[in-house]
Amino acid sequence: MMTLVAVAYHSGYGHTARLAEAVRTGATAVTGVKAETVPVNGITEEQWSILDAADAIIFGTPTYMGSASPDFHTFARDSVSRWQEQAWEGKLAAGFTNSGSKSGDKLHTLEYLALLAAQHGMLWVSLGLKSGWNASTASEHDLNRLGVWLGAAAQSNIDEGPDLMHDSDLRTAQHLGTRVAEYAALLTAAKAA
Repeated sequence: MMTLVAVAYHSGYGHTARLAEAVRTGATAVTGVKAETVPVNGITEEQWSILDAADAIIFGTPTYMGSASPDFHTFARDSVSRWQEQAWEGKLAAGFTNSGSKSGDKLHTLEYLALLAAQHGMLWVSLGLKSGWNASTASEHDLNRLGVWLGAAAQSNIDEGPDLMHDSDLRTAQHLGTRVAEYAALLTAAKAA
């Protein structure tokens, strides 16, 4: 039985889209998992159906002014019909975000995504990595270089395009996709048994 992981994201300048693709790549590395990206601005009924069918939804948004982007907030508001029916109850959830600053209040955005998932009755999956780049022997190339545990966090210089994103952040996002997919595949197997 195939496990479906959906990556529902908004990207303002392409950085979060690149993270979403890294998350999708990580998820598809798990045997028996199919992953789909769903850009949420202008979401179609067909794309809502992908989210409804998914075993896990990984939410992604840039952090603007300490929270999710306005387009992501619109998506969250539009998910109210699913919330009313608790249509996503029991699905796995996780999140990722990007901002120009090293901190940039990304934690608040991840907390918002976790709360959205909780309201939908979903089960949150953390990043599951120790903090990187926090010792004299460490490197900015370590996974989880920004030291965030709730989800994957990335930092992109505001004067550089998505092609110059930090490799550590992309690999951290890929790790998140793999981690969620592994747990989703276990749940799929348990349900089938």
